[in-house]
Amino acid sequence: MEEAVPFSIVSTVKALSGALRGDAENEAEISREREKLWFKESSAKNLRNRDFLSPNTVLTTLYAGGEVPSDVVSGIRSLRGSGVLPIGATEVTAEGLRVCVDRCTAFRHVLCEIQPYLRPAAQRQGCVLINCPALHTKQAVPSPDTLALGQLRTILIADHLGAQLRRQGYTVSFCPALPQESDIVNFLKTLGIDWPTVPVSWTNEDREEKMKKALENSTYRDREMERGKRRSRGEEIEGEKRGIKEEVRINLKQVVQDENLQGYDPSLGTCTVQKEALCHLAQLDSATADFPVCTAIALHVTSCQDEFRQQQTAMLWRATGATAVQRLVICGPVKTPGVQMNAAQYLQLRKAQMKEASEMKYGDQVEGQTWDDIIRVMTSATVRFELLSTVHTSPVTLDVQRDSGVSTKGPRGGVFVMYNCARLHTLFSSYEKGVEQGLYPEIPGGTELDFTALKEEGEWLLLFNYLIPFSELLDQSGQILEHEGGGARVNLRTEQVCRFLVSLSKDFSSYYNRVHVLGEPLPHLFNQMFCRLLLLRALRELYHSALDSLNLPPNPPTIASPPQTLYSNSHKLSPLTASTLPFFLVITL
Repeated sequence: MEEAVPFSIVSTVKALSGALRGDAENEAEISREREKLWFKESSAKNLRNRDFLSPNTVLTTLYAGGEVPSDVVSGIRSLRGSGVLPIGATEVTAEGLRVCVDRCTAFRHVLCEIQPYLRPAAQRQGCVLINCPALHTKQAVPSPDTLALGQLRTILIADHLGAQLRRQGYTVSFCPALPQESDIVNFLKTLGIDWPTVPVSWTNEDREEKMKKALENSTYRDREMERGKRRSRGEEIEGEKRGIKEEVRINLKQVVQDENLQGYDPSLGTCTVQKEALCHLAQLDSATADFPVCTAIALHVTSCQDEFRQQQTAMLWRATGATAVQRLVICGPVKTPGVQMNAAQYLQLRKAQMKEASEMKYGDQVEGQTWDDIIRVMTSATVRFELLSTVHTSPVTLDVQRDSGVSTKGPRGGVFVMYNCARLHTLFSSYEKGVEQGLYPEIPGGTELDFTALKEEGEWLLLFNYLIPFSELLDQSGQILEHEGGGARVNLRTEQVCRFLVSLSKDFSSYYNRVHVLGEPLPHLFNQMFCRLLLLRALRELYHSALDSLNLPPNPPTIASPPQTLYSNSHKLSPLTASTLPFFLVITL
């Protein structure tokens, strides 16, 4: 059976724009501003009476006096098309032309065929190398104690990008490979990052020699400058210590000009090749050895402080004959006012604060491997949301005062998101327990339900603002790589998943706090309960999908606790043990 085409906000807005333009005189001008013809509503207040609005300012541009012809309105009302939401009503008001979606049809279509909404809108092909300069060997292999917070941010962004691009169909490789069981590898594992490793005895000397010879024979080698530079015997000895017996200088500006590359620093000039650069180039060469030449993209995820150096490395790689399209993902600094702190200290601080918060609630119970796992996941969620929720080009300011604590409740950050995901986990555990006890029947197929029962304003808001657009959100990074201009920098909007989850959690929490989902086990109440369960089951799967791209477990560890009576959504069910509850929910009960 062929999968139904999912509804799309983008497809709907395009169709509405085409229908509204009709035979307007200035169609060419308006078509360039197509995305501004309609506004998708998102606030609960506006969604009470409309889903899309074309303001009067647009209507007066298109039609004399803003009077929309009746045939245009009829065309909008009968709009159909692939991915286009079903139109329920249209009306010209004081604000403009408003459109309401046929919500019952939309609920049925989405909730009965949810899977297409939980994956990227398109599947792509190609190979992407994600290079993280912060992890390349300088004098020694990086360690958590030498890793700056800005560098940690680049690693988390690289990891998140890799997960997103893989889901869009790309083959993703990471660079550099790190020594197995090294301190930095174990540190990254505590954050859920599975970075590629090589045996401790592994060397890349053959590829380093290959890169050295490629640069020595490069057409961009500046031999005249080499000849014109006199060096003392002491300088020669120092050069040999750096691994370069014969000085090799590459004219990077000429590389940029010949390749017609845009966005590179105009001060890029002639660069002397150092041992450190050869190691970096050898890792890049090794990581792309199996990539098809025509589809390779290299993303260098680096801090703004290291951007110039990475531009040099990118052009040196190009000078060796590498043909991969190279883009730089530049990350702003991480600031800790009044405190100097490295990555290891920051993670230790957040872990200690999370443990203190747990001990305040549970005292001596907070011990053992299960609690260690709980605190590790909570700490990882906190760190990821703190460092990923800001646009990657902008700075991040952290509160790292020892006594400031980490909120386990407030409507922000990773803990709040995990808490609300856990509420859904607990809701369905309660429902399944109710089914086992004979209180509720199994959820029937969606085609057997009457979705007009979903009348609460929060229900449409959750579908329209989150479930329907999620697929398009997952698709953004691939779209940008394919369609954005070819400058040196690229903005891949790595903050959007975290922000989306925080916003979703606020709206879900507001809905869940005021609506009874599991009601009295009375047959005449089952239809509405089942419709709501289908909606919330879809949300639970959305949470799992989004958290997976952050390498956060959707089903957190559980803890054992004495039996207690469980109330689900304000309705008493039956005695359950708290051992069935995820910690993120238990800590707030």
